[in-house]
Amino acid sequence: MVKTTVVVPEEQHFTLASLSPSKAQRRLAVAVVLALLGAFFLAAGPLSTIQLWRIDAFVPAYATAMFVIDSITAVLLFAQFSILRSRALLVIASGYLFTALIVIPWLLTFPGVFTPGGLLGAGLQSTNWLYILWHAGFPTFVMAYALLKDVDPTKGLWQGSAGAAILSSVATTAAVVCAATFLVTAGDVLMPRISLDPVHFSTLWLYVAGSLALWSVLTLIVLWILRRSVLDLWLMVVICAYAIEIYLVAFPGLARFSGGWYAGRVFGFVSGSLVLFVLLYEITTLYARLLRAVFAQRREREARLMTGDAVSASIAHEIKQPLSGMITNADAGLRWLDRTTPDLDKAKASFKLIISDGHRAGAVIESIRAIFKKDARNRTLLDINELVGDALALVGDELQKHRVSVQAEQNEQLPRVKGDRVQMQQVLLNLITNAIDSMVAKDGSRVLCVRSEVHGGGGVIVSVADTGTGIGPQELERIFNPLFTTKSGGMGMGLSICRSIIEAHDGQLWVAPNKPEGAVFQFMLRADGAASAGASRRERPEDLLASSRP
Repeated sequence: MVKTTVVVPEEQHFTLASLSPSKAQRRLAVAVVLALLGAFFLAAGPLSTIQLWRIDAFVPAYATAMFVIDSITAVLLFAQFSILRSRALLVIASGYLFTALIVIPWLLTFPGVFTPGGLLGAGLQSTNWLYILWHAGFPTFVMAYALLKDVDPTKGLWQGSAGAAILSSVATTAAVVCAATFLVTAGDVLMPRISLDPVHFSTLWLYVAGSLALWSVLTLIVLWILRRSVLDLWLMVVICAYAIEIYLVAFPGLARFSGGWYAGRVFGFVSGSLVLFVLLYEITTLYARLLRAVFAQRREREARLMTGDAVSASIAHEIKQPLSGMITNADAGLRWLDRTTPDLDKAKASFKLIISDGHRAGAVIESIRAIFKKDARNRTLLDINELVGDALALVGDELQKHRVSVQAEQNEQLPRVKGDRVQMQQVLLNLITNAIDSMVAKDGSRVLCVRSEVHGGGGVIVSVADTGTGIGPQELERIFNPLFTTKSGGMGMGLSICRSIIEAHDGQLWVAPNKPEGAVFQFMLRADGAASAGASRRERPEDLLASSRP
């Protein structure tokens, strides 16, 4: 069975053959046409009739350049056909292949390049008639392309194998070129007399060249009427250059190697290069888009992995404290029960604490989910002094174990703030636990200072200062980044979660060195009455720090 390919219309709009030209592309095409016309008027002046000396290397260089350029263009267009399966693209690719192949016999039969009369058994008229077939054939392919691209899309698509279509097109085009070369060279004596000698032409050349120019103009008109894509736009520019080339090669001087003849070859080179440049630009643009898409996909994948790591690390980090409390209370309860005379009351108290820690672990998980969902439904009016006291009570055993003295400076005039109780307790527990860990890591005095005060802008500032190892200048910039930690066993999520919670409450969290040693973490929350009024005004952390340093 023959495998068919169904082309998705939306995908075609990313290719040169179906992408509509933008205003910038139209302006560029108009500018190129105007430049060609300006160059034409300069080349078609009195200098065009001046007979210049023959440059032996010019014709081989020109033919080689045309062969390479048209061959590459044909390959790129065949590649687009293999993707889109458009018969019109197959035709125009064959057209460029035709121009690449026919330039070979044109060069071989050119008088004086390899032999005085040319190779392949050529006669005096062979080169001219190969040129005529060349410049009549390409506009014919362009005309066929323009007529085929507007047929019913279901009929305009190639349903067979793309490789077989390309191979058959290449073989057919090569056969046509070989047949034309044979007819022109073998029947040279039967051809109408255009060349009088290897340099000069007869007046018949004017009528033939005029017909070629009119055929190019007709092709241009059809393209103009049926234009749809960027490829159509630049093919029109190519046909304009073709018509100019034919005029300059034929009309001024009726001779080879005149100023106009050389200028016409330059226009021929330009006309052959235009579509190649546009195709290369399109390939470069698509490659850049592909790279951006790949990088965006990679960043998205890394972001998803980072988010997953952050969520799992957040849960592990935050439920560690209540789980530790549950284990401690379970051990205590077992010890009370293992005594010779079990102390049931104290065992019950330990089990109640386990239940409390279990509920707190569940609340922590829900609060983490609320952070990522930006949920604000559980917010109530909170007393900061009460939250600080609860947090210090929860870590009381750790404070005693590591011989940390506490200075709790509370302000009874603090206004209430609106927030999630569990989340705010998480912030305080994280900051206090980090302060304890920092002081345990070094010898010396261990003083934890927790202070709350009223901020002049209508809010509350809470400071947690320690006398621990402190934070280095390089670490200050990254201390709140997810998965960054200065502790060997840390997960790097605590401070990131704290900042997310505070910012979700329209507040700010920052850190600075403590004097003479340690670090001070501070966060500011808007008071309930000032929350809406101050939501749009954010003070800089350094300004807040200057007014509230412990």
